[in-house]
Order: sequence, then structure tokens, then C-alpha cells
Amino acid sequence: MGQWDQFLGPYKQAVDELKVKFRGMRTQFSATGSTSPIEFVTGRLKPLASIYDKCQEKGIPFEPSEQLAKVLQDIAGIRIMCQFVDDITSVVNLIRQRKDLTIIEEIDYITNNKPSGYRSYHMIVKYPVETINGEINVLVEIQIRTLAMNFWASIEHSLNYKYKGDIPEGIKLRLQRAAEAAFRLDEEMSSIRSEIQEAQAYFSENKEANSPNIQKNNEEKERE
Repeated sequence: MGQWDQFLGPYKQAVDELKVKFRGMRTQFSATGSTSPIEFVTGRLKPLASIYDKCQEKGIPFEPSEQLAKVLQDIAGIRIMCQFVDDITSVVNLIRQRKDLTIIEEIDYITNNKPSGYRSYHMIVKYPVETINGEINVLVEIQIRTLAMNFWASIEHSLNYKYKGDIPEGIKLRLQRAAEAAFRLDEEMSSIRSEIQEAQAYFSENKEANSPNIQKNNEEKERE
């Protein structure tokens, strides 16, 4: 396991750093009174069992190597969730502007969804990690999707795992219908976006105004 720990260490560091950076972007939007296109951020390191399965599928040795690092582009994964479909475009553009990573590939599964119904926007980026042995560039897969898309993808992933990738046709058909229903939900929510955001802002302002602790903190800051 020592070799694997050493190999996967930079990937884990990349996930940890990027989660902090993307969450920081959300905080910056809030601090300026702007609506953030980022709802929340998660990240994960691909489990060894999944890496083994991918190696078997790709026909490459299951061992830490440059070949493995090049072929498996999703060892490190970041997932950014958005409230609205249009927010995905905003997040993609924000990532394109960043100077701390290099975009290798972009795949738009929203405009061109998979036959299964899967929708998401994927970006493969090269991210530099500083280690005690110098800089190491690792590939990170960033998935950007709405909450509805994420819910659907989580269900499909669980079913794929249960049926070992061979989901019964009847369930596949229902999944496809569910994917279309989820996308229609996203479209409907987008059509009343301004009303939703006004309601959310109203709720947040009133919650803060009616919170004794927040009022106390604000009073203390004013006295300072």
C-alpha cells in the first residue's frame, strides 16, 4: 500500500485544495452581495477497487505508473452543483479564466446527453501540486451539474453498481424518462429564476434580522 499511498497523495492534495478554492469562490460571491452560481462543492479520490476495475477495462497493469496517470483521468474528482442550468455556463467560464490550472478537455453532456439520459458538464484539467519533492502535475475531472442532474446521476450510479453495469431494459427505460423529467424540472426552475432568487434573498435577510445571535454580533461590531 506504500506505493499506492505515495502515488495517490498528490491527487488527494489536489482534491483538497480545489474544494477549498471553489468553496472560496462561493464565499466571495456572497461577500459582495452577488448570487453565486455555485451551490455546493464535493470531491473524492477514486477508490483502489474502482481503479482496479478501470485497469482491467483499459487493459493496463494495476500498478502506480505514468501510464496509469495518463489513461485514468478521473482519479481525482471534483463535483460542483448549481441551482440552475445557466449557472453551469457561468461556472465553466470562471474555471476557464483561472490561472492555477490548465484545461485539457471539455465534454458537454448537457447539450449532448448520453443515451442513458445522463447530463453533466465535464472538464479535465491539469493541476500543479507542490510536494516535498517538487511540483507534480495531476489530472482532475471536474463535473458541473444541477441538483436535479446530480440526484439522477447518483441513482443511476447505484443501479449500475447493483447490476454490475447491466441494468435491466425496463429500468433503463424508466431511468431515461426520469432523466427527461429532471431536465424539464431544471427548465421550469430556470423560467422562474428571478422569483426564486428574490424569495431566497428575502428569506436570508429576514432570518438574519430575526436571529438574536446575529443581531448581538452586529451590535458588538458597531461598538468596535
